[in-house]
Amino acid sequence: MGGTAFLKVGFERPLQRRHPWIFSGAIARVDGEPQPGETVDIRTSGGELVGRGAYSPHSQIAVRVWTFDPEKAISADFFRSRLIQAIHARRELPIRNVNAYRLVNAESDGLPGFVVDRYADFLVCQFLSAGPEYWRGVLVTQLSDLLPAHGIYERSDTEVREKEGLQGRKGTLAGQEPPEEIEIQEGACRFVVDVLNGHKTGFYLDQRDNRVRVGEFARDREVLNCFAYTGAFGIWALKGAAVGVTNVESSASALALIGRNLELNSLDTGQVENIEGDTFRVMRKFRDCRRFFDVVILDPPKFVTSRSHLARASRGYKDINLLAFKLLNPGGYLFTFSCSGLMSAELFQKIVADAALDAGREAQLICRLSQAPDHPTALNFPEGQYLKGLGLRVW
Repeated sequence: MGGTAFLKVGFERPLQRRHPWIFSGAIARVDGEPQPGETVDIRTSGGELVGRGAYSPHSQIAVRVWTFDPEKAISADFFRSRLIQAIHARRELPIRNVNAYRLVNAESDGLPGFVVDRYADFLVCQFLSAGPEYWRGVLVTQLSDLLPAHGIYERSDTEVREKEGLQGRKGTLAGQEPPEEIEIQEGACRFVVDVLNGHKTGFYLDQRDNRVRVGEFARDREVLNCFAYTGAFGIWALKGAAVGVTNVESSASALALIGRNLELNSLDTGQVENIEGDTFRVMRKFRDCRRFFDVVILDPPKFVTSRSHLARASRGYKDINLLAFKLLNPGGYLFTFSCSGLMSAELFQKIVADAALDAGREAQLICRLSQAPDHPTALNFPEGQYLKGLGLRVW
């Protein structure tokens, strides 16, 4: 049935800049009775048709734009075309010896709220907003046709869906259910991934290039890998000839997979210490007993889930970076990340700089780090540049 969303006077500029989000406060009225996820025409206050998008009455983002072309209809053919474009783009990327990567990156691939990751012979999807939820049958059918795989699995068990009025869900969508462990290749390293219950869709694919970079700085150094998850940064550090790696992780099941990954890569477990516990507490204990490291990696979970939490999250980032500075030997390296989309790169650098100042340390910025190229950011959607990292040399 659909409908039409009319913008308020003066709220056309984001659409003119092709930003794919229309917030509820920018909409004057919605004609018709569109259901969640149905396509609505988008018109200016003067009635000009400027695009079509998915309607989400329960979200602050009331419309996510599918197309800015008024002539383009939203149909199965539309989604097939967008999927083909995303798949071809990945084939052209310089990704070597890798069989796990992102195939569709939501808004930045012109498919707001829809994510597809490949893990060897399986595809894992997330339907994060009302639009892809409405079209999920079509999207799964198109994926099955375009990308033959052993199975397609859904991991839409995320809090983001609650903001869309959707319940969490996971399960097999097509073909076989994935095994409890899928083995993937990432350059010189191999990993086992739990796509059924692991973080995100099972693995932090966006950190691929940053793991390689950290490995280049690990030779002959003692490494502290905080928020280690299944130990991927630590594995790359050991491949880079680190003398020792200490992994800190709160999840016992994730720590168990670290052991599997060490075995899979034929690495010496005698060089590794795995600690189960709260990272903040463990780092304070290291500070108090004066245990120091040559490299510290901070890859915490998302601290910011809404703008109202930004101040509290900033304190958390400062706290953890302050501890890291105090644990580094002179001449050591800190690789620190934020995956919070609401945390700007400028604010994140300021927080880290303030932490260095309070720790009485000097630091040089040697590199900026971000998500791997299979997680592109559309220029009209800067929010897509969610992963921010700093590589620092510390004195």
